[in-house]
Amino acid sequence: MAAITDNTARAFNDLVEINKTAVKGYQEAAEGVSNPQLKSELSHFSQQRAQFASELEQQAQQMGVNTRAEGTIEGAVMDAAATVHRGWINIKSAITGQDDNAILGECETGDAAALQTYETALKAEGLPAEAQALVQKQHAEILAAKNKVTSLKGQVR
Repeated sequence: MAAITDNTARAFNDLVEINKTAVKGYQEAAEGVSNPQLKSELSHFSQQRAQFASELEQQAQQMGVNTRAEGTIEGAVMDAAATVHRGWINIKSAITGQDDNAILGECETGDAAALQTYETALKAEGLPAEAQALVQKQHAEILAAKNKVTSLKGQVR
C-alpha cells in the first residue's frame, strides 16, 4: 500500500471533524424546530453523519491515519476545524428565534461547508481507491441531504 501523505491524513481528520460537528448541529436543529416532520428529518441527518464519522474513522484506521490524535498535525487542522465549525455555529442563534426556516438555512450553510471539505479531500493525492469511493459516496449523500433541506425550507412557512 502506498504511503499516506500528510494532506491525505489531514483531509480525513477534517472529514471526521465536520461530520462530528454536523451530528451536533443537526441534533440542535432537530430540537429547535417546531414541525414534527422536520424534527424527524433532521434527526435522521444527525444519525447519518454519526455513521459517516464512524465509517471514516474505520477507513482512516485501515490506512494508518489516527483521527483521534489531538494536536498531532500542525495548525492547519485547527484552522480547518475552525472553518468547519463556523459552518454550523450559527444554528444556535437561529434556534433561539425558533424560526424553522432560519434553522434550515443554517443546516444548508453547514452542509455547504461539509461539501467543500469533501471536495478538498477528493483532491488529496495518494487517496487509496477504497477511501476515495467512501468519500465520493458520502459527498453524494450530503449533497442529497442539502438538497432535501433546501426543499423542506421551501415548504415551511
